[in-house]
Amino acid sequence: MDFKNVLTVSMILFAVIDIIGSIPVIIEVRRKAGSIHAEKATITALGIMLLFLFVGENILKLIGLDLSSFAIAGALVLFFISLEMILGVRIYKDELPETASIVPIAFPLIAGAGTMTTILSLRAEYLALEIITGIVLNIVLVYLCLKNIGFLERLLGPTGIGVARKVFGFILLAIAVKLFRSNIGL
Repeated sequence: MDFKNVLTVSMILFAVIDIIGSIPVIIEVRRKAGSIHAEKATITALGIMLLFLFVGENILKLIGLDLSSFAIAGALVLFFISLEMILGVRIYKDELPETASIVPIAFPLIAGAGTMTTILSLRAEYLALEIITGIVLNIVLVYLCLKNIGFLERLLGPTGIGVARKVFGFILLAIAVKLFRSNIGL
């Protein structure tokens, strides 16, 4: 295991997961759901990422999906989340708010199509142990952000949250469009 490779994998995953940029989304989901279970969300996201590292491509093939179709579906979910943030409308309506820690936080926000596609791409270049270490380092950061979301909300304040929601909503929209465009085959 090479420390430089672990650092590279960690930074790539950090950019794709973008937990810092997701803070306004998480705050909004917490407002709708009442609470976010940091442990449940991070353990679920970790499990999804590790599962996808080892058997993701085989699972997709088993159910007749290719990686591009999976990425496009994830892009559409991110697209609708970003529209909620930018326009201030509610599209995602979950009858059971206690599931908010899993959907949309663990999946697709943390362990979404972009993250899983990246993990499969990293497999071609890095050792599994280096990728696992990078995933775990990112999950620790995700957990700390989720666990301290109340503090982060107070730090930003209502105006900061509103501005961050619009800005990061637009960034999330751009990521969704890029993910869609790069997998549509045009």
